[in-house]
Amino acid sequence: MHQETSPDPDGEIKVSFGYHCNEKKESSCDMPGYESPSGIKIRRTNSSFSCFSGAALSANATLANTNLCNGLIGAEILPTWDSPTSFRKIPSSSSISKLDLLSSSLHSSLSNLSCSPTPSEATESDFLSLKSMSAPSRSEGFLNAMEVQVAGGAAGEDRVQAVCSEENGWLFCAIYDGFNGRDAADFLAGTLYDTIGVYLNLLELEFESNQTSDFQDLLDDEKFAKRGKPTLKLVSTESKGERLSSLPRQRVLDCLQRALSQAENDFLYMVEQEMEERPDIVSVGSCVLVVLLHGKDLYILNLGDSRVVLATYSEVGITRNKVLQAIQLTDSHTVDNDVEKTQLLNSHPDDPMTIVGGKVKGKLKVTRAFGVGYLKKQILNDALMGILRVRNLKSPPYVSTQPSLCIHEISNADRFIILGSDGLFDFFTNDEIVKLVHSYILCYPYGDPAKFLLEQLVLRAADCAGFSTEELMSIPAGRRRKYHDDVTVIVIMLGTNKRTSKASTCL
Repeated sequence: MHQETSPDPDGEIKVSFGYHCNEKKESSCDMPGYESPSGIKIRRTNSSFSCFSGAALSANATLANTNLCNGLIGAEILPTWDSPTSFRKIPSSSSISKLDLLSSSLHSSLSNLSCSPTPSEATESDFLSLKSMSAPSRSEGFLNAMEVQVAGGAAGEDRVQAVCSEENGWLFCAIYDGFNGRDAADFLAGTLYDTIGVYLNLLELEFESNQTSDFQDLLDDEKFAKRGKPTLKLVSTESKGERLSSLPRQRVLDCLQRALSQAENDFLYMVEQEMEERPDIVSVGSCVLVVLLHGKDLYILNLGDSRVVLATYSEVGITRNKVLQAIQLTDSHTVDNDVEKTQLLNSHPDDPMTIVGGKVKGKLKVTRAFGVGYLKKQILNDALMGILRVRNLKSPPYVSTQPSLCIHEISNADRFIILGSDGLFDFFTNDEIVKLVHSYILCYPYGDPAKFLLEQLVLRAADCAGFSTEELMSIPAGRRRKYHDDVTVIVIMLGTNKRTSKASTCL
């Protein structure tokens, strides 16, 4: 994608990538229902999405990857994913292959799988069995296409990741907003996508091994909810590319949640192995935002205070005029959210110090997060010394790993989706970012709205601080955190529910 306006904040945008669907540029980034100032009608494409861009701005000074998993995540796994300025095509391997690095911790958490034995019964043969079950041929698995397009990287303590399959017509995007270090965000970037693939593949195998006429009933989410969570009895579809949309939606969300729980268990296992040499790692954590778009189905997993905002047209007033509105599709898991605050206090009735100074145990504003083991386990809190240790950790865990889950069915009125870490919303409301993106793409249909949002944020942050943009961006990372956070943004332009056909990349 090409940037058309606004000053570049002096190279501090660490990640900036774009992806276009369809072979012809004339329709590669069409936004449904938009008309350019010149009067040229912009047509809607037939893809799940027409194009998208991502960008990340750093403010924190952070050390790169630690020795988690003997350094393999930082040295071998992350380099296969990172591509901060463009998409690149890579052959897809079996989802479980990268998780071989974590086999010892997988043994301790195999009980998360519905088909797994108890931890005491798990053996090496069980793990090998799991590998064979969860690795169908590469063209058949949901996240195991023959080839995928990948982009992403790190900015300060944030991690952003995007994976697209042309042949199967899906898009996976994730923002991992790390804090107290980048270890948790790095761990998620190196493992969560593959872990989700494992659980989706296991679900597919249940489909294929239980062929009955109950399939349509299971597609009905209301009937599924009434039935609880029985053993799946359904038929596989003929078109492998359509399998994800044929799964019961609630079970797809269940796979996302199970994968997150698996990653949490694996990460805390690694933390326990390393905390003696590096005690501060028990405080490292990350918010998690995952979006999986396939056809008209938008699956969202959120943990923490990142957001997904949908721009959609609604009819208002007596004249039923169509107005572009901002709809937040995620919950904010912070003590500022009255629902979250009440739930946290009710979970710890015997601890009057649950919230201190507007933070969980005086340490953290988010009520749900990945990692932060010292607020979840006494043994991890004991690794800290002096004022770093939480006093009176009476009834852990104080921070939940229970995500908010959402399914949104894309309609013809929906125009684009904005994913952002909380740093974006320190300066803009939901309505403001929708208006900014809307006005930008009207003027620059082939521009980069994600990068544009970051540039607007720098302008506003500088204005709030009484600096020029150049003065603000000249402040070294670390000290500049006083004026703005690490910020990550992804903007997805929506199309219809058909597959993507051809992709091209513009830097």
